[in-house]
Amino acid sequence: MRKNVLVVGAGGVGRVVAHKCALNSDILGDIHIASRSAEKCRAIVESIHEKKHMRSNAKLEWHQLDAMDVQATVDLIRKANAQIVINVGSAFVNMSVLSACLETGAAYIDTAIHEDPRKICETPPWYGNYEWKRAEECAKRGVTAILGAGFDPGVVNAYARLAKDEHFDQIKDIDIVDINAGSHGKYFATNFDPEINFREFTGVVYSWQNGAWQTNKMFEIGKEFDLPVVGKRKAYLTGHDEIHSLSRNFPNANVRFWMGFGDHYITVFNVLKNLGLLSEQPVKTAEGLEVVPLKVVKAVLPDPASLAPDYTGKTCIGDFISGTKDGVDKEIFVYNVADHKEAFNEVGAQGISYTAGVPAAVAALLIAQGDWDVRKMANVEELSPWPFIKGLHQNGLKTFLKDERGEDRLISE
Repeated sequence: MRKNVLVVGAGGVGRVVAHKCALNSDILGDIHIASRSAEKCRAIVESIHEKKHMRSNAKLEWHQLDAMDVQATVDLIRKANAQIVINVGSAFVNMSVLSACLETGAAYIDTAIHEDPRKICETPPWYGNYEWKRAEECAKRGVTAILGAGFDPGVVNAYARLAKDEHFDQIKDIDIVDINAGSHGKYFATNFDPEINFREFTGVVYSWQNGAWQTNKMFEIGKEFDLPVVGKRKAYLTGHDEIHSLSRNFPNANVRFWMGFGDHYITVFNVLKNLGLLSEQPVKTAEGLEVVPLKVVKAVLPDPASLAPDYTGKTCIGDFISGTKDGVDKEIFVYNVADHKEAFNEVGAQGISYTAGVPAAVAALLIAQGDWDVRKMANVEELSPWPFIKGLHQNGLKTFLKDERGEDRLISE
């Protein structure tokens, strides 16, 4: 039986999710897209029709919605008869949308940890501050809630689970590396919501090492990685969502996240931060107007979705995992390479949005087909990885593995 889907969020990731759901509408049924911006919703619907991506006679509709309004979200879920809600809006709305799903019984999927707009870098593990507090309620009500089903978090969590199940007796290190080797041609821009992007990097850098939380400053620790396709790239130890669930599910492993940054990005970021322009706290102008500096910066930067037409190059994201198998030390790299131009040609989005959006749509398919309809709250690494990895392959994201001999092979077919 088909399950109707409500996509909350109409940014670049929302566009990808909507297109991929439409391409699988013979399984998923009706597709509804909701956002505060009616214009963005309408544009996505028009794009899906232009590319003829609806694969059934199911409905494709858009709705204007303030997802912070729980009752309005409840009403829309019921109006759309949605059995699955894919939340790819701002991380600020997670708990509101989850509450609406608990009220209606709809399955819930998101791609990032909830954030309180008044706080930055709360006490880890961050999931423990919000989502995990609703786990018992999900189980009691039989509501499936899949947390962090993007790429990172999401696919990289599945890679860790795959390594545990098939490649290691003991895992010692999980180093997640995210490299964007693409170019958008702008002087300065972020690949997703600038407000969320900068908040990730203005607080404490948390990593899980030696069985405890370790702290560093942003850009304090850098390392060069030699990666398939994109070559040698500098990445920096960075705090990130997936560390906060992997630390619970892999407590004996060191879990670190590394993100690539160019010198230009670091320079501009540090100038903005040192001037106080990345603060989330309100200030008053000389004219008495109250503004939030971070929101002003967001307003003047390019919309991440607008970068897509001119984006070129590739991304490489994956897990370096080391440990032992049969008493012998080994290391593997499980990864994906995505192409910005190919993503734009297919769905009108850049590669960063593509890698985040495809997994969320695949998670919806797995719920609809029963593989991941677990009737409780779960992070991706707590679920069977192979249906996910194979679904990603079928929807545009291939998985490769470089073994201890340095040989690469496709493993997702």
